This record gives sequence, C-alpha cells and structure tokens, in this order.
Amino acid sequence: MVPVKNLREAYGQALVALGKRNRDVVALEADLGKSTRSVLFQGEFPERYFEMGIAEQNMASTAAGLALAGKIPFMHSFAVFASGRTYDQLRNSICIPGLSVRICGSSCGLSDFGDGKTHQALEDVAIMRALPGMAVLCPADAVEVGKMVPCLLDWQGPVYLRINRNDLPFVTPEDEPYRIGKIWTLRAGSDAAVFASGVMVSMALEAAEALAARGVSVRVLNVSTIKPIDREAVVRLADGVRAIVTAEEHNIAGGVGSAVVEALRGVRHAPVEFVGVQDSFGRSAESYEALLRHFGLTADAVIDAVERLLRSA
Repeated sequence: MVPVKNLREAYGQALVALGKRNRDVVALEADLGKSTRSVLFQGEFPERYFEMGIAEQNMASTAAGLALAGKIPFMHSFAVFASGRTYDQLRNSICIPGLSVRICGSSCGLSDFGDGKTHQALEDVAIMRALPGMAVLCPADAVEVGKMVPCLLDWQGPVYLRINRNDLPFVTPEDEPYRIGKIWTLRAGSDAAVFASGVMVSMALEAAEALAARGVSVRVLNVSTIKPIDREAVVRLADGVRAIVTAEEHNIAGGVGSAVVEALRGVRHAPVEFVGVQDSFGRSAESYEALLRHFGLTADAVIDAVERLLRSA
C-alpha cells in the first residue's frame, strides 16, 4: 500500500494499528479529533476514546490518572495548546512522577497557516525540552510517523510528538529499521553538515542537491528525536566539516539548534548557523508555503547559511 503523504492521517492510522496491538492504548481528545485524526481511533475503539472538550488541562490530568491505572494514554490537541495550556499539569502530574503519557501536538509550527499566531506553535519544542524526563519527537514525513508511533508503546516516561498539518515529501527510507534517539544520515557530505527536523529535512535535502551542483558536498541529518539527543552521534556527524547549519520550523531559541550546540559543548567544531524563526510568533497567510518563505524556512535559506559559513571558514 502506498503510504499517505499527510502526517496527521498517517498518525491516525498508526494509532489505530497500535490500539489493535494493545488493549491498554487509550486516546483522549480536546474537541479536535477530526483535525488531529484521533477520530480514526474513536471509530475503531469508541469505548477507549475520551472526548474531553476544550479542556486541555483536565485532559492532561485525566491522562495521568489513566497511566496510573495501567493504561497507555495518547492525548491530542493542537501543538500550541498541548504544550502551553497544559504546562502545569504536564509538569506536576505527568513529568514529576514520570508517567508514560504520549502528548500529540498536532498542526505544529506554521502548518496551521490560516489561523495565525494564536494557533501556531513556534515555542513548543523549547517548552517541552525544558521539562525533565520529557522526550521530544518531530517526524520529517508520514513514513517516519508510521515508524515512530509503534515505538511509543514500550517507551518509558512521557513523550511529546510534534505533527505537521500538511502533506510533506517522503524522505524516510521505508525499509530501514527505526528507533527513537537515532540521528538519521539521509545524505553523505564532507564540506558542511545540516542538522534538520520536520519540514526542514526536505528543505535541507533540496539545498544539498543544489549545492552539489556548485561543488559543495553537504551532509544532511534528520534529527527527529530532539530530546534525548544522541550527543555522541552529534559530535561524530559534525566532525570533519567546515560548516554546521541547523534548520527547524521553530524559534531558534530552545529548539534543534540549541540542542545541537549543547551537544557540541566542550569539543572543537566548525562554525554554526541557525535557520529558524527569529524570536517571533507566527501570522496568518493564504498558504503554508507563503509562511515558510516569509520566515526564511526554505532551501535557499539553508544554501545561504552554508555558503556564508564556508566563505568565512
């Protein structure tokens, strides 16, 4: 079967498959099931689906209680609400006791392009990374979503899963075994390394192809596990290049760029440049692509960052 390109749809299908594997999997929703696609789980397992209404804090507390009762709860809302509105409950009821609750932050980044800054999450990774014990995942495409969700069944502790609203190009090899924590090398290169997540992985691959035509060899790395980041892998994959670029659909404070530089602390490494949102909230637009261009989240931005660093090396 040809996989779907839409990450939300892939997530909903993967959650249903997980529910068939394990009867303890339950889903909680904050009145957005048709958008997050948790509605697919509701259709298959109505007795294991809890519609909590627009009450994300209560949803998080209920998920904690279900985890204490031996269930494996997956809670859903838009990323901006799943990370921000629920913070106190995530911290005190889920992270402090280390409960295995899975938080699905759908429509992450700028992908809800029409609803503007109130519905766009550009700080959610920073919020979730700051919570002790919270794993933070950001798949690059629908194929990776399908590989990532089954791994959540046995992962110990809370997990935040960041899901894009739109169709994204396929970049994940279908036949390669997946594990949470691995940094995936999607393209080899010797001049520069680009550590990217989410939609920016495909942008980085596009940039690498264009730079190759100019004689520049670029290593492209998919950092789909932002926390816990594999420090040894970051150091190894950053070694030997003359430029390091990070690329993410998130504010540059507290996201993938911060995680990579933290991992590189104490070792010699090439100069680093961040491609991301520059300390800003989002805005509404007629299309997702228009917003990506407005905020400089493009292949051209990655190209410019690589060439700028190489010129100064």
